[in-house]
Amino acid sequence: MYLQHFGMGQLPFTLTPNTSFFFGLAPHVEALQVLQTALETGEGFIKVTGEVGTGKTLICRKLLNDLPAQYHCAYLPNPYLSPKELRFAVAGELGLNLPNKIDQQQLTRLIHERLLELNHQGFHVLLVLDEAQALPDDSIEALRLFTNLETESRKLLQVVLFGQQELDERLAQAKFRQLRQRITFSYHLRPLSWDEIQAYIQYRLVTADYQGPQLFSVSDIKLLAKAARGIPRLVNILAHKSLLLCYGEGAQKVQTKHCRAAIRDTEDINLTERSGFSRSSMLVIIMLLVLMLTIGLTDVSGDWLTWISEH
Repeated sequence: MYLQHFGMGQLPFTLTPNTSFFFGLAPHVEALQVLQTALETGEGFIKVTGEVGTGKTLICRKLLNDLPAQYHCAYLPNPYLSPKELRFAVAGELGLNLPNKIDQQQLTRLIHERLLELNHQGFHVLLVLDEAQALPDDSIEALRLFTNLETESRKLLQVVLFGQQELDERLAQAKFRQLRQRITFSYHLRPLSWDEIQAYIQYRLVTADYQGPQLFSVSDIKLLAKAARGIPRLVNILAHKSLLLCYGEGAQKVQTKHCRAAIRDTEDINLTERSGFSRSSMLVIIMLLVLMLTIGLTDVSGDWLTWISEH
């Protein structure tokens, strides 16, 4: 790998959500601020949505790591669960030791009693679900019923939903209007701008202990940002591949050809950048080639065709 080549202590652009690489970009900071404000109210549901790869799981882990001591958190990273499985999962996260045979009514009663116990001990109980768009419909309703558990002054359970944009589409259905009305705070993660991506790339390189000259030029960062549509996960993939190609050639600085090759090799990126030309640019090139061939500039047109094939 390229760590020794560039003098890095760790890989800067891994896909694993690592909170040590958390950078205070505006949308991520705003999402955390919304979450913190919502938790202080102690009411209802909180929802954070965003496109795949925009940093929801990283924010989720950051939230869990930074929770004050008075919070007891139940975390479900994979909520593709039936209502029965959901209740058992919540019970397990609350530390309940369940008998071998128990019906769902008894299970719900034990969960309620455990929530009351934690409340009397001064804890605020938080249920956090990542990838919440995967919740089956019946489980969404079961989740809503959990929030009916309350004392005279406060809810016994707050629920935080992290999910893709499909979660918003599902909750917009009429059958989920009761739950939708209980969402007291929500935030949608936007893609990053190119200058945010420039700061993001530089921060991750510094965090990985890189101390050399600038590896990516401003123009190349703009190229990667456009191709990635501002999505951090895709930025990580493209930057990592660019560094691999740079290392493979023994170069000390990433070049545009490395970035373009990384783009061509990556799925789910901006197809305009993947091809290397916009539609309008291709039309101009075709018109120029036709003109050159028409007036007999075969040598020049040959050079153009060679250049195009290389790019």
